[in-house]
Amino acid sequence: MPRRVDALTSSTLKHLREHWWDDAFTAFVKETLQPRPGRRILDIGCGTGTAEVQLSRLRLTQVELFAVDILAERVSAALTHTRAHNMNAHFAAADACKLPFGDASFDSVFCVAVLQHIGEVASAVAEMARVLRPGGRVVAVEPDNAARFFYSSVDEGRIAHDAASRFFSALAQARGDATDPSVGPHLATLFTRHGIELLNVELFPVSVAKLGAPSDDLWSARRASVQAEIDRAPDEAIRRLGHDYLKTLNRYAAAASAAGPAFVEIQNTLLFATVGQRTE
Repeated sequence: MPRRVDALTSSTLKHLREHWWDDAFTAFVKETLQPRPGRRILDIGCGTGTAEVQLSRLRLTQVELFAVDILAERVSAALTHTRAHNMNAHFAAADACKLPFGDASFDSVFCVAVLQHIGEVASAVAEMARVLRPGGRVVAVEPDNAARFFYSSVDEGRIAHDAASRFFSALAQARGDATDPSVGPHLATLFTRHGIELLNVELFPVSVAKLGAPSDDLWSARRASVQAEIDRAPDEAIRRLGHDYLKTLNRYAAAASAAGPAFVEIQNTLLFATVGQRTE
């Protein structure tokens, strides 16, 4: 699958499981979680069940897989998705900061691109440690949204990127979003603070390079994504900011088209896969 990132449509990485999870990452998860017979594994923030389907292809035997997501509709979609692939997993709607499981319930816990959306990351890490058995493994994969790289060969790209940053920052502030944009690199410190011994931090690049003028479909998708955020904006001032951003995005599209084969756009960030083990 392509690994995608677009700072012009969101200040965080979205749909990472669907767009990013591939066979190589499945192998990484298997190696780090050590899913042996008789073990119980918890997926926090399962979304529509991408991880469960990918892990099922490993033909794990006698492994109990549990998964939670804060949105009930995603839990329902995950259940439908996994049943379509003839696999068995247990699903529930639950908050990562208040897991509905007893202490030391699981041999392994993992989450991917979930903590970037949580204000109280320390509470979520504490819950991971609580439900892990002594010696149990935990894997958390999160981006550094504060260090996303954006380059465009035309000036209008830089202007559009700046306008996007202002719009998304205003949205986050209005919604009371107190999440940590650099949660990825901060996880190692949080693990050690909550009794999780660090075993490894592996970096995965998430990047895209566009060479030559992008298709009209890309610009249409970008406009639609921004318009959806404008429609959900909580006040008129932010909506005006969004409409101003759309104007700069349209100018960027025109400049990219005019540049033709000489146009270049590069975006990149890193995912931090932090692996730990609960101490005795």
